[in-house]
Amino acid sequence: MTAPVERRAVLATGAAIVALSTAGCLGSRDSDGSEGVETVATGLTRPWSLTFLPDDPRLLVTERSGQLVLVDRERGDVETVPGAPDVHAAGQGGLLDAALHPDEPWLYLTYAVRNDDGASTTALGRGRLDLAEPRLAKFEPLFAAEPFVDSTQHYGSRVVFGPDGMVYVTVGDRGFKDFGPNHVSQDRTTELGATIRLTPDGETPDDNPFVGDADARETIFSYGHRNVQGMVVHPDTGAIWQSEHGERDGDEINVVERGGNHGWPIAHYGCEYGSDEPVGDLPHERDDVVPPVHYWECGSGGFPPAGMTVYDGDAFPEWRGDLLVGNLAGQYLGRFTVDDTGLEEADPIVADRGWRIRDVEVAPDTGHVYVAVDGEDAPIVRIESA
Repeated sequence: MTAPVERRAVLATGAAIVALSTAGCLGSRDSDGSEGVETVATGLTRPWSLTFLPDDPRLLVTERSGQLVLVDRERGDVETVPGAPDVHAAGQGGLLDAALHPDEPWLYLTYAVRNDDGASTTALGRGRLDLAEPRLAKFEPLFAAEPFVDSTQHYGSRVVFGPDGMVYVTVGDRGFKDFGPNHVSQDRTTELGATIRLTPDGETPDDNPFVGDADARETIFSYGHRNVQGMVVHPDTGAIWQSEHGERDGDEINVVERGGNHGWPIAHYGCEYGSDEPVGDLPHERDDVVPPVHYWECGSGGFPPAGMTVYDGDAFPEWRGDLLVGNLAGQYLGRFTVDDTGLEEADPIVADRGWRIRDVEVAPDTGHVYVAVDGEDAPIVRIESA
């Protein structure tokens, strides 16, 4: 369902674009409509994120079990990169997202970490990426969301560099069920259920929206989030887009607002699991929350989202400006056209294959789309124009 009319203007500012890239062949090629689908590599364990490297044809992949690997896009070889941090690989936790510093050889990782009491949280760290070895050297933790809690749910977690050079990290609500105004996502004295904004060194920027506010963590950029599983910076406008899991349905696409309360759980389009009981008010009926630009209401079946990107490549010129979003339980790659009236979902991609789509990225050199399939013995696949 598209956003209410009063929210549609923001779509033009955040309009998204995505691309697909061509590379060598590994294994058989089959067709899915106007696209050809090829297996790039096999045998990965819960691949969570895909990162393309400047001046290097290989693909960097995180595995939730804790491994950082390089995948040869031509031959399909998979090589482990030593030096990744120890992670708490349990439930939804483990080694999660990755992002390269735009100007220096720092690789930033998000991951679940556990303290001496057995509680866990979402963390951010960085290391120097040496592709010649390969290895991740001098890894250092930069940030750990407070508080640590006894849960293995809802860590988030995506990381991107904004056009301002700052690091944006998503932290989930850790599965707390006390819906209402006292929920952790509405409590700005915690860093749970929030988008965090940091300097590249892990410090709090002086211009964060809650700096000097005694009732809020100064690291917070936005709050009122449940479990953000996708985040991308629009290549033209610099707006930050996020895909977020709802409760029962209630999944969302958001354009993040500085200092904004994105509603969870006081305003939500979904229902409580196992019932038709709404969670909170309808977001567009409140003036103190930021409604989503697209949502799936209770009873719709939802769209459990994962990684996302904007298409801006040449392989699929008809997709330029579209948003690509991985769908987990629905088992396909979603494509959404974007205009000033909202988002509209196009025909699903790589559907009917039983693939939970965890992440999607566009190869900058070829414009083909690369997809990480979630599973214990999972492939990385490439989508090319047929």
